[in-house]
Amino acid sequence: MPSRTRAPRRASPAAARTHDRPKTEQATRPYAVRRSPIHGRGVFATRAIAKGEDIVEYRGRRISADAADTLPDSDPDNPYHTFLFELNDGRVIDAGVRGNAARWINHSCAPNCEPYEDDRGRVIIAARRTIRAGEELAYDYRLNVEGRRTKALLAAYRCRCGARRCRGSMLDPAKAPSPRGSAR
Repeated sequence: MPSRTRAPRRASPAAARTHDRPKTEQATRPYAVRRSPIHGRGVFATRAIAKGEDIVEYRGRRISADAADTLPDSDPDNPYHTFLFELNDGRVIDAGVRGNAARWINHSCAPNCEPYEDDRGRVIIAARRTIRAGEELAYDYRLNVEGRRTKALLAAYRCRCGARRCRGSMLDPAKAPSPRGSAR
């Protein structure tokens, strides 16, 4: 199969000057990935972000939940660390493959961001409130895990957000098994 080639673009003298070049996507992004005091890497605002503003799409390959269950751990030293995001249709975004900076957004029990799924099935991370430049972006993971919530499981999903009203876990409190004898 013949390869297609393009003629090289010629830069105009004005475009060759640095101050006339259009800003790159990276330069205009409202966030940057850096070391986080919460956990490992984190995503930080590079400018003020308005309440309701879309910040970044959570990207990665889309796979079935069954396929996600068969994946090896993202981090062999920490099998509870994951780059998976559940979608409303039952599929999963695996940001470990073709993922972007959104995979580094950490959990918080007092989040300044929230994810939502748009009409096209894309997951967008948006600002819940105005976010100041330099502030770490975070949303409530509300992770779902099968089975009983043992002390070991709760310890594995311990929250490190440091929020004043931290619930101590990244797990979804609404999915917790109800105590014996109580009705839901």
